[in-house]
Amino acid sequence: MSAPSILISGASIAGPALAYWLRAAGWRTTVVERFDGLREAGHNIDVRGAAREVVRRMGIEDTLFASATGEQGTEFLDAGGRSIAVFPRATSETGGATAELEILRGELSRVIHEATPPGTEYLFGDSITDLDDRGDRVEVTFREGPRRSFDVVVVAEGLTSRTRSLVMPRADIRHLGLYMAFLTIPRTDEDNDFWRWFHAPGQRQVITRPDNLGTTRALLAFMTNLRGLENLDQRAQTELLRRTFADVGWAAPRILDALDDAPYHFDAIGQVRLPTWSRGRVGLVGDAAHCASPLSGMGTSLALVGAYVLAAELATAPDHTRAFARYEHRMRPYVEGAQDLGPGTPRLAFPRTRAGIRVLHTAVKAAASAPARRLAMLDRFAAPPADKIELPDFFPGGTHRHAAAPGCRPVRRP
Repeated sequence: MSAPSILISGASIAGPALAYWLRAAGWRTTVVERFDGLREAGHNIDVRGAAREVVRRMGIEDTLFASATGEQGTEFLDAGGRSIAVFPRATSETGGATAELEILRGELSRVIHEATPPGTEYLFGDSITDLDDRGDRVEVTFREGPRRSFDVVVVAEGLTSRTRSLVMPRADIRHLGLYMAFLTIPRTDEDNDFWRWFHAPGQRQVITRPDNLGTTRALLAFMTNLRGLENLDQRAQTELLRRTFADVGWAAPRILDALDDAPYHFDAIGQVRLPTWSRGRVGLVGDAAHCASPLSGMGTSLALVGAYVLAAELATAPDHTRAFARYEHRMRPYVEGAQDLGPGTPRLAFPRTRAGIRVLHTAVKAAASAPARRLAMLDRFAAPPADKIELPDFFPGGTHRHAAAPGCRPVRRP
């Protein structure tokens, strides 16, 4: 009997991670990605808690630390761009706004892709246009390549996944009224190695973060009741950003000046909540299944942990139906904890008035005080529930040693 086959749509993080584990378990793995290659773009993300255990079992934890951004902590700025509160980088696998392991999304994707066992097939520059689940196989039609069949198909795409719509056309996407523009700008002497937050009246934020490539990652964020701005062409989006941030100080003018030369990504921020993550032989993983939004701080953890759990269930369950059911049973409480952003989120972080910003600054200064740090107030306020899951024991081929489970004393990193 030939090895089971799987087609995975999406080559960012969850897709290659799922391919890694299933290829190691003896599956025939194919990953299709609509872009022509790995996407090097992407901002700072963190790997926490259970996700740290997953990358440890993959044997790539040290490689990820070698490619880390070097972010030293989180800093809040006043109206004049002066520091008013600083929170050092976490010294545990789960705590802090700045995690112990911060890395660029593109760097993480590259490392996982390079770690994928030989034999995994990558189809770049192509995408799925139709899925025909025939009960015993899934017939797949591609935009470019010939029609093929697979035992299982898994969609590992984003919040507004096109492929997901082929099997679940009525996905409930909860928009948060928040838009973000992500871009990379030249690093200057004004930048440091902290995640820096600047608030402006009118529910606006300007953020900069360091990277390991000699540049600075910048973000413009604002809240509005208008919908559909993500569908504007980029010229209209540029004009919108310039109008919205025209009177904002600190790094905003420098970022706005870069909009014409620096490719950027502009998107609406939201969550997806689905009653099920599979239909027949087609399943979902990562943001396509349960996007929690960047505000959760859990997107990467959900992708890595979800890929690991799904691989373990597919490789060990008697059939795909029970595998998908067990995967969902194990993951859903973890996902629900990540999607619970707390009351008032994101509006509390985007004050409308200067008075509201002063109240926010008073709160962060109190949290940054020595007594508050001793009580770990920031961890209680900002740290996501990254370790709230029990990982299955899954070491295909016996090539991976069992490391300390999340919650045990972590190895300290420089």
